[in-house]
Amino acid sequence: MKRNLGDIQYTVRFVALEALLRIEKGGAYSNLLLRELMNQGRLNDKDGRLLTELVYGTISRQLLLDYYLDRFIKNARKVDPWVKTLLRLSLYQMLYLDKVPAHAIIHEAVDIAKAKGNPGTGKFVNGVLRTIQRQGVPDLALIKDPMERLATEISLPLWLTKKLVKQIGIEETSELGYALFEPNHASGRIDLQRISQAAAIERLQEEGIDARPSELSPYGVVADKGFMAGSSLYKEGLLTIQDESSMLVVPVLQVARDHQVLDACAAPGGKTTHIAAFLSAAEGGKVTALDIHAHKVKLIQQNAQRLGVEAVVETRVMDARETAQTFAPEQFDRILVDAPCSGLGLMRRKPDIKYSKTEADFQRLPQIQREILESAAPTLKKSGIMVYSTCTILAEENQQVVAAFLADHPEFEQMPLAVGPLAAEAVQEDMLTIYPQDFMTDGFFISCLRKK
Repeated sequence: MKRNLGDIQYTVRFVALEALLRIEKGGAYSNLLLRELMNQGRLNDKDGRLLTELVYGTISRQLLLDYYLDRFIKNARKVDPWVKTLLRLSLYQMLYLDKVPAHAIIHEAVDIAKAKGNPGTGKFVNGVLRTIQRQGVPDLALIKDPMERLATEISLPLWLTKKLVKQIGIEETSELGYALFEPNHASGRIDLQRISQAAAIERLQEEGIDARPSELSPYGVVADKGFMAGSSLYKEGLLTIQDESSMLVVPVLQVARDHQVLDACAAPGGKTTHIAAFLSAAEGGKVTALDIHAHKVKLIQQNAQRLGVEAVVETRVMDARETAQTFAPEQFDRILVDAPCSGLGLMRRKPDIKYSKTEADFQRLPQIQREILESAAPTLKKSGIMVYSTCTILAEENQQVVAAFLADHPEFEQMPLAVGPLAAEAVQEDMLTIYPQDFMTDGFFISCLRKK
């Protein structure tokens, strides 16, 4: 019996297809869209986990899946985009998930194709998937160019693969690509001024959350199972969701209780609130948090209120490139420039990022990053510390930006980084670059500069 669209629109695979189509059209980031779909209550926890696996897995391996599919699709350009996405989604499940037999995956894909398209679409989808089931996928060895073969194997754009190979070598690039296929683990930062790491973990475990201490940051806890954002610690403002590598930034600033601190690119406020935890309103400490977008400044304010640090947080809607025109010379003891960047360190959590960036971004972004550093520099006190950080892994946005800034500003010098022994393994020439495969966290860069 033919199933209509109403019958299948609440199935996990149909919701996954719709999510993938929205992401491909540029309508949403994968992580934000999945959170939205979960919050709508259309899926139970088990289905929510499957949805996450299907969407993240299909996007993460998109180029590899397309390579496999193209061998079985004649006139691929004439295939509707949504049909190609349905084939990708189904093939991902056939190749990488083993709980559902292939015949059941194909059957549901055909049902979706018929309901969303017509019987002819269903026949086409059935033919492609059953042929792959019989013949298997083509060998990657058929790709003669080694760089193109690697790019396809790890599903990274060719231009990005070449950049990474030049920067870290073929073996490390391969490890990076495969690491991005692994699921992201949840981590949170606790307020050590109000609760110990051990006590926080004990409370999380009592609520059924399989938590353990972060190996990278003493402020961090990692949840291998469970939903930390639903915990009592989160509701009481003792914990906030933050990646482990991101937690390394603020301790490098060496903030004192009475410091005046500028967080130049602050939204959504994770690092602002971490800075605030070290400050005392009674002693005059304050962090001024900037963002160019008003709605993002509201997120900083909301986070500060939830975490109980609003007394030492001041927010402003402004472009960080206007810092020197807005604030007095030598006004701040500490400055954090967590600069806008390509975000390529976040490819595990936001796998769609790798397909939306272009080589042109790496001409535009370093210029913006330099302009922010240039404008912030005069407002830092002598002997003050300015930290430059990004959530990307490419040298053009990291080491090269720092080198160019120091070349133009002899009044600044690079400082050793105050990080723990594990993170110290990723420090080279007093700069920290964490790649996604190093600790299975976000990729991140940190450099610490002192005004002489």
